[in-house]
Amino acid sequence: MSDAILALRSAIQARLQADSALTALIGPGRIHDEAPRAASGLYIVHGDVEARDWSTGSDRGCEQNLGLTVWAGESSSSRQALEAAALVVAALNDAPLAPAGHGLVNLRWHSSRLARDGASGLAFVAIHFRAVTETL
Repeated sequence: MSDAILALRSAIQARLQADSALTALIGPGRIHDEAPRAASGLYIVHGDVEARDWSTGSDRGCEQNLGLTVWAGESSSSRQALEAAALVVAALNDAPLAPAGHGLVNLRWHSSRLARDGASGLAFVAIHFRAVTETL
């Protein structure tokens, strides 16, 4: 199932990097697999993924509950994080992505949560999606 996770993550990354409105708000190169050290401004980090078998009698499939987190660094506000999160949802909800080696059955927004990190006090928006893919 890790191949489905990696393929979908790559397709999501490409879609978000190509979104001109999102890039205008957060800047180029601000979508990461891991949180960058001492980052300022807005940035997005791929979050947790939980994958489950979604196979049928004839096809292999994978259901994924996945997260993206929009962080508002020291020079950004929670309002800007919410604006960026809205652009992420708009770019990905029901998007016709083509993960390598997999067919995307659906990708749907599930929830968003605005909070503050207890240690740093930085605002973040945790966004959760549900996706189903089939192996091609």
